[in-house]
Amino acid sequence: MNYSYIIIDDDNAVSALITKEIADGFSELIFLAAANNYSEGLNLILEHTPELVFLEIDPTNTTSNLSLLMINEVNRYLKTPPRFIITTRKKRLAFEAIQYGVFDYFLKPVQQIDFVKLILKLNKSAIAEEINLNLAVSRSEKPMFMTPDQGFSSMKSLTLCIKSYGDYRYIEADDICYLRADNNSTDIYLYNGEMITAFKTLKHFEGVLSHPFIRIHNSYIVNRNYISRIHSGNSLCYIKNSAVKLPFSKTYKSNIDLIISDFSTGNYLKV
Repeated sequence: MNYSYIIIDDDNAVSALITKEIADGFSELIFLAAANNYSEGLNLILEHTPELVFLEIDPTNTTSNLSLLMINEVNRYLKTPPRFIITTRKKRLAFEAIQYGVFDYFLKPVQQIDFVKLILKLNKSAIAEEINLNLAVSRSEKPMFMTPDQGFSSMKSLTLCIKSYGDYRYIEADDICYLRADNNSTDIYLYNGEMITAFKTLKHFEGVLSHPFIRIHNSYIVNRNYISRIHSGNSLCYIKNSAVKLPFSKTYKSNIDLIISDFSTGNYLKV
């Protein structure tokens, strides 16, 4: 999957070049143009309609007028706006950026691992959108998943409907600790210790479930919110309030790194 992008940063001599230099190392990212002020950046977005925009929202040069307000302006003109990735030095602006629906938030200096995580998120999002589209147009069977009436911003929990021979079992996604592959079915383990079998493959669930669910092994998907410990030496994830230890494999080590990074971006203290 390829993604075209534009960089909008008032510091073209340094920050924008660093962002582009790192992005050039990923064949999935296709550079279109760069701008160093609000009006030029808006014109480039409307002209090229990129899939991604790397945007500085706290510019050194205040006359550039760069800010989150550009997102609202783009939404006025484009039916399908690009995904915005904020690139800035200040972590305190993250909450405000989330309210504008940005796709990601990079703290400067931008690192290669930021782009690794970004591409993983983009690919996972693309797969989920494709599956949801297929479910919507399919009339041969009813979808196994019911999405919330509101968007992601409503924070309404996803409800899973596990159907088996006329038996409809409803599960809140927030109650799921982890999922384990069992041939062509999947065992779903809840926080209360209950296990429910769904006659869908783990790959199916990987495509439909998004954050906080992440695959860590050929046989396991874990809910990041139920992880109490990650032991890199033993390649194990520990589940809260239980003796369960889930293995993670080298294939999904980048996902483990993503979980560790995700923990560190919250209200977090390392001692």
